[in-house]
Amino acid sequence: MRVHKLTFTALAIVAGLSLTACQNGEDGAAQGGPSSASTASPAASTPPSSGGASSSGSSDQSGGKASAGTGGSGKGTAAGTGSDSGKTNKCRTDDLEITAIDGTVGGDTDGTVAVQLKNRGGKDCTLSEYAGVDVKTASGSLSAKRTGEHPGTTTLKKGAAVSFGVTYPLNTSGGSGVRITGLVVTPPDETKSVTLAWPGAATLPVTEGNGSPVKVGPIGSAGQGG
Repeated sequence: MRVHKLTFTALAIVAGLSLTACQNGEDGAAQGGPSSASTASPAASTPPSSGGASSSGSSDQSGGKASAGTGGSGKGTAAGTGSDSGKTNKCRTDDLEITAIDGTVGGDTDGTVAVQLKNRGGKDCTLSEYAGVDVKTASGSLSAKRTGEHPGTTTLKKGAAVSFGVTYPLNTSGGSGVRITGLVVTPPDETKSVTLAWPGAATLPVTEGNGSPVKVGPIGSAGQGG
């Protein structure tokens, strides 16, 4: 009987030791869990430093470029406007004093009227090649034909004058011809005209179907005056 009791006692001791060992193992595993999570927590809660720096840098660079682009564009426009302001304007009808005189030379087969344009404006201006000329007659107006010369642009200083010639056939037929009543001049590149008294011969010969017998020379073709 004593032997059996010792055996049971020994088994109980062994079982108790095994149970204690198992409990200690479970407690260790449970304690190890919070420790591991605690180690990972700081890394997870700290935001990546590279993301914040990239966002801030992009915003600053974008703002700088927009400001520089706007400033550059404004300076370019101002420079272009300044260069255009130095150009000489075309002579306007209201800036010119327009007169006409008889310029026919004895012995010529054609008559000549010299038309003068004087710059009475406050600034220099330019005239390009031909003025428009119409000779008014009792039978209607005759538009003068250009002679075809191309001298280019003339710069007319303030107070200076330039002339061009209008030629027409003299009436040597002995008949009454066609009576001339006036002269209409339109400066180059203008639409406003000036009507002048006709200073030349009183009549034109009657012509049949050959177009206008009146011709106009370019600006400067009758000399210049002061």
